[in-house]
Amino acid sequence: MGAADVVPGVSGGTIAFITGIYQELLDSLSKIGPHTVVSLFRDGIAATWREINGSFLLALFSGVLISIFSLAKLISFLLENHPILVWSFFFGLILASVVPIARRVMHWQWSSWLALLSGVALAILVSEMRPTEIAATPYTLFFSGALAICAMILPGISGSFILLMIGIYPQVINAVHDLQIGALIWFAAGAGCGLLLFSRVLSWLMHRFPSVTLSFLVGVLLGSLKIVWPWKLANGDVGELSSAKLAPMLSNVSPMEFASVTGQPSYFVGAAAATLGAVILVLALEWIHGRHVGKVVHE
Repeated sequence: MGAADVVPGVSGGTIAFITGIYQELLDSLSKIGPHTVVSLFRDGIAATWREINGSFLLALFSGVLISIFSLAKLISFLLENHPILVWSFFFGLILASVVPIARRVMHWQWSSWLALLSGVALAILVSEMRPTEIAATPYTLFFSGALAICAMILPGISGSFILLMIGIYPQVINAVHDLQIGALIWFAAGAGCGLLLFSRVLSWLMHRFPSVTLSFLVGVLLGSLKIVWPWKLANGDVGELSSAKLAPMLSNVSPMEFASVTGQPSYFVGAAAATLGAVILVLALEWIHGRHVGKVVHE
């Protein structure tokens, strides 16, 4: 999830869905609130830790933080030097993850199809946003963190992409690289508040309206394929290939047109291999998750 969250255009929530931990993540986060402090004094640390599924959350977010700090430079390097292969891999991840999520929709009624179309429209609308620029003050960092974390746990919409659109992504990445503690604290505080609030809403929707909510998430994933399409050209100057980090904002083209306009190879074979590898990875994870669930039920 941390590696995915570093990439503008890919959501950590997508990875959570692929690995089968999305519902547990939402339910665990939704159990944290003011009552947790009351439970801590009334029932003790051990009972409160079990109540909020603390071991799961600690393992997950430790992995996310370690990944963000350790892989930020590697992901940036790969995006700059092998953008087509990186975007192809994530394209395959998202495309393949649609299948297991769609299978979990119990009833495909008109409301489910409407939710799916709404999800597609939302993702496409986000992809059409153009970057602005805001100053990195404590307040903007706080609200940026809250907004980004909501997108990060929503499959198909990237928190990094939202940060890029509102013009604060470079400041956040620099704060991570340079360990600017003050900026990171404000950003983390906003992310924490946004995470606790938004996760409660999503958890409630998943339990109350599971088919409609899952259909909406399927739509968001399908719409987000437009963002991660590997072959892109810069708007207004098709001969200029812009930074890979800005790839979600460029125009999608075919591999042949990309090669013709830029004079660079399309790397179609490598891209196809990366996409296929991602699809196999998702299907393998789904198979492993299915066997694990079946084993637990059987026991």
